Amino acid sequence: MNPIPEVASAPPIRFHGLDLPARFGEPARELETLRAGAALFDASLRAWVRMRGEDRVDFLQGMVSNDVRALGPGAQVYAALLTQQGRVVSDLRIHAAADHFLLDLPAHVAGAAIAALEKYIVADDVELEPVEAVLVGLEGPRAAAVLAAAAGTAAPTGLAAIEIAGQAVTCAPGGVAGGPGLVLGVAAAGATAVWQALRAAGAEPVGFEAIEVARVEAGIPWVGVDMDEEILVMEADLDSAISFKKGCYLGQEVVERVAARGHINRKRVGLLLGADPVAPGTKVQAGEQEVGWVTSSVRSPRLGRAIAMGYVRREHFAPGTALRAGAAEAVVAELPFVRC
Repeated sequence: MNPIPEVASAPPIRFHGLDLPARFGEPARELETLRAGAALFDASLRAWVRMRGEDRVDFLQGMVSNDVRALGPGAQVYAALLTQQGRVVSDLRIHAAADHFLLDLPAHVAGAAIAALEKYIVADDVELEPVEAVLVGLEGPRAAAVLAAAAGTAAPTGLAAIEIAGQAVTCAPGGVAGGPGLVLGVAAAGATAVWQALRAAGAEPVGFEAIEVARVEAGIPWVGVDMDEEILVMEADLDSAISFKKGCYLGQEVVERVAARGHINRKRVGLLLGADPVAPGTKVQAGEQEVGWVTSSVRSPRLGRAIAMGYVRREHFAPGTALRAGAAEAVVAELPFVRC
C-alpha cells in the first residue's frame, strides 16, 4: 500500500496489477489541473532502474533505439527497447548521471525489460538495480513553479538531487499525460512529508481517471495498452524514440528495412467518435471490411465527445476518413487531439 495517507484513502482503480487512486475529487477539475495547474499524483505506474558499470554507455547504445552515447550528466532522451524483430518491449526515458543511467519505465513491464536487457549482458561491466523509492509525479504548466516553491530552489532541467521538507529527493524530468512534468523519488519514510510540502506549495492531487483522459487527448501510447511485442515501433508512431543516424541496436535491421520501404501497413491513429467511448479491442471497419482495432478510448470534456486511439491499415491513414468502431461512427484524426 502507498505510504501517503491521502493516496491510500482514495478510491482505487486496477491497472496492470497496480492499485492506483482513481480520483481525489471531481475528475473534470483534476483534468483541468493537469492542463492549467500543477497536478500531484501517485507515480507508481512508473518504475526506476539504475544502470551502473564502466560498459553501460556502449551496452545501452547497442540495446535501445535512440542515441545515448552523447548524453552528458543531467541530459535525457526518450527511447524504445525492441525485440530483434523491431517490436516494442517498452518505451523508456533514459536519464544520465555522472556514474550511472536512470531508466524510467512503465512499472508493469519493468521486469520484462530488465530481463530483456540482462539477457545480453555477457562479459560487459553492467549492473541493473531496481530503485527502491516512492515515486510521486508533478505535472502541468505550474509544476516547475510549485517544485521551486517547495524545494526553495529553481526546478532542475535534468536529473538532480534536491531536498523537500528535509527529505532527500531524486528529481527526473518527464510527465505521463502530455504536459511538462517531473517524477520525484523519495524514501518511503519521507514520502508523506514531500507530498504535503508540494500540496502546501499549490499542487492539487489527481487520480488515474484524469490522467487517462489527458494522455489519450495528448495521443500518448502506453505499453501493454496501445503497443506491445506484436507492434512494430514505427507502427506505434514512436519516431521521436528513434535515431536513424546511430549504429546498430537491437531491432535496428527491421527499423531500417521499414524506413527504406517508405511505408508501413498499419499505424496508430486517432479516432473521433460520438458521445460514448468504445471498449478496447473493438473492431474498426470500412464498410464490411475489418481494417483495424481500438486500443484506448475516453470521453474528452475539452472536445465534448468520445475519442480513441487504435490501429488502421494504411489505406485509411488520412485524417477525415470515415470508418466505424463497432456500432459507432469513427473519423480518423491527427494526433494529438489536444496540444498541451
